[in-house]
Amino acid sequence: MTDSVSPGSSVDRKAVIDAFARRHRFKWYEAVPWVAALAAYFVFDSYHALGAQIFATILFALSLDLLIGFAGVVTLGHAAFFGVGAYAAGIMAANGWHEPLSELLVAAAAASVVGFASGLIVLRTAGLTLLMQTLVVAALLQELANKWSSVTGGSDGLLGMKIDPVFGLFRFDLFGDTAYVYCLTILFIGWLIARNIVYSSFGRSLTGIRENTNRMHAIGAPVEGRKIAIYTISAALAGVSGALIAQTTALVGLNTLALSKSGELIIMLVIGGVGQLYGAFIGVPLYMIAQDRFSQIDPIFWYFWIGLFMIFVVVFARGGVLGLCGRFLERRRSR
Repeated sequence: MTDSVSPGSSVDRKAVIDAFARRHRFKWYEAVPWVAALAAYFVFDSYHALGAQIFATILFALSLDLLIGFAGVVTLGHAAFFGVGAYAAGIMAANGWHEPLSELLVAAAAASVVGFASGLIVLRTAGLTLLMQTLVVAALLQELANKWSSVTGGSDGLLGMKIDPVFGLFRFDLFGDTAYVYCLTILFIGWLIARNIVYSSFGRSLTGIRENTNRMHAIGAPVEGRKIAIYTISAALAGVSGALIAQTTALVGLNTLALSKSGELIIMLVIGGVGQLYGAFIGVPLYMIAQDRFSQIDPIFWYFWIGLFMIFVVVFARGGVLGLCGRFLERRRSR
């Protein structure tokens, strides 16, 4: 007679641990975006500047996905942290400090401080109140940047930025060759951080908070503390993204803190797929390339075509492009 294994035994616990370990292992398809980006460097050599902007924006969208997709914290003011990072790096570059990597660290620190401080207030609320408070934070920072023109340049923008070569060797050029590799490298580091968060026990607790906050309270999880933690981490990544844009364009303006910046980011995530970690890698390039093409074809009404594109995505690709691909693969397997 064989011995039965009771629920909660060491065998069950080992199976659970093995399941989580398998989730954390790298899959072959995770290399696809990076191989494609490296191939694009050689194939589309005249689009390196646009590619650098895309990579920086993917990092921005990835930071928002940690909040919306995994923690369930919906915000309309994520541009606040992007703008803080951009201004932090820009002010340093315009006032004598030109080393790019240290500027990224300062931008991350500044954005995380703003994220932590604002998170203590806005995360006490939920729903529409939370949306409005996040929007107010961004609006207040935008007005501060506008009024503090002696430091930020106000409505004229922050000019006179100078960025030293990366490691003293790789100089930023007009063609975006260095910017492309630089932004891709920083994006890869940010993606590794986000991936480790998502597949960690901390990330699983964030999913629990998103699905049922009351139940997470009931089992004793520190819900408020973890929401503030992911809000701060997300703000830091958004700040690095803003610094990358500032360094590669040598211009920072009030639009970095605008509502439209946050709105466009949400559209990009919806196109790619929210809460799937890789939605940003799909939605951001699709949106930015479509924006570039439509603005050349129809310079006046190009936003109409972007809107029409969004309608098709919402109607025919629920869950974004990744959700559509997932359903297609499931149907293929079921046959």
